[in-house]
Amino acid sequence: MRVLVTGGAGYVGSHTVYALLEAGHQVWVLDNLSRGHAEAIPSNLLTVGDIHDVPLVVELLRRHRIEAILHFAAFALVGESVQHPERYYENNLRGGLALLQAMLQADVRKMVFSSTCAVYGVPTHSPISENAPTNPINPYGRSKLAFEWALADLAHSGQIGYAALRYFNAAGARPDGTLGEDHDPETHLIPLVLQTALGLRPYVEIFGTDYNTPDGTCIRDYVHVDDLANAHVRALERLHVGQAIVCNLGIGRGYSVREVIAACQEVTGRRFVVREAARRAGDPPRLVAEPTYALQVLGWQPRYRDIANIVETAWRWHRSHPQGFRSQ
Repeated sequence: MRVLVTGGAGYVGSHTVYALLEAGHQVWVLDNLSRGHAEAIPSNLLTVGDIHDVPLVVELLRRHRIEAILHFAAFALVGESVQHPERYYENNLRGGLALLQAMLQADVRKMVFSSTCAVYGVPTHSPISENAPTNPINPYGRSKLAFEWALADLAHSGQIGYAALRYFNAAGARPDGTLGEDHDPETHLIPLVLQTALGLRPYVEIFGTDYNTPDGTCIRDYVHVDDLANAHVRALERLHVGQAIVCNLGIGRGYSVREVIAACQEVTGRRFVVREAARRAGDPPRLVAEPTYALQVLGWQPRYRDIANIVETAWRWHRSHPQGFRSQ
């Protein structure tokens, strides 16, 4: 298929670009590079531009005869969304609506949307199925859910087909160490720990050690970024107009903060300072996916299920790129 990947120079987007190419699809990328990296993807695929620019997007869609859009262009920092909610509704919701407007003008009828488990808020049960109540507790989650509603209404009217993939904690890197995670600021646990192992940070902080979990720290479901990319390709290849696919992407088991830190120490062979700090507001004790539906509808199963294996791939990237893409 001929596909446009918005936000394709970002972390999950860039891994998906390579997965699409390896699956034989023709790929073009639109990214404003506000948070993505041009170095993450082949330069001949990239158009630097913004999803708010409807005439630009329409022109791209028509010129390349695009058949489907994979939409990753979004802000994704929970703390920032609380401090600046207007940025999140402007980019994640209004930008998404502009993209839909361009799609309809260019008669593109399929979208795979990069959504998030943040739409569930603080879950009442674990693991979390797609039938769990959606009750996001921050502007990031609300902006993603609001765009899901827009997609659902358009699909119900028969104008588009869409897949909303709600993934849990994206982690890891390409196994050969050539592509990985590079955020500024970095907020994800595994990169923070590995940067500490490299001496780039003085210590790692554990936020909250008194949760009702086996070791008192928060538990999260870490899903490898290449597994996420594979799920997006599968959704693209199965989607048809008028269809609505909504599914969780996770491995179905969780690892605590202490377990992740221990895995990083084991993989790197390095010891570093770990400090305990107070809980952060809004951190649920446990977020674990029930991924059965993704298997049923997409035929998707994660290849990486052990946290040490996920960390090993991330360590190859961080060790060879200690300053991220600036190391190249």
